[in-house]
Amino acid sequence: IPGYGDSPPVDMVVTAQGRRDFLDHVLRELGMRRPVLVSPSMSGRFALPFLLAHGDQLAGFVPIAPVGTKDHTAEQYRRVQTPTLILYGDRDTRLAPQALQNLQHLPEHRVAVLAGAGHACYLDKPEDFHRALLGFLRQLK
Repeated sequence: IPGYGDSPPVDMVVTAQGRRDFLDHVLRELGMRRPVLVSPSMSGRFALPFLLAHGDQLAGFVPIAPVGTKDHTAEQYRRVQTPTLILYGDRDTRLAPQALQNLQHLPEHRVAVLAGAGHACYLDKPEDFHRALLGFLRQLK
């Protein structure tokens, strides 16, 4: 993610609109048409503004205990019609409950909880993660 970890700072990603535009640019450059956006943890700062503005460009959305869910209102979430799989590990007791509380306002959502998995549930329980993700992908149009 630009501006995080060891990546160089990028002025464009300082604002939510800049992060949304950055992700829009990346998807266009890659020639992505109606992708499924998987958004773990810090990537929520990019994915959520994009979802709220351009959710109709996505075939699906898979938030995995993303940050930034409280930055948006229930009404903003209610306007999104993108099929969503809210996914998290039951041992993520800090970020996952907050994300679920906010993301449950998305009208086209379902929830998958991975037993025995923490914040990086895809690393803790990769088979369970892939099973849930593939099940969701199979049901998309």
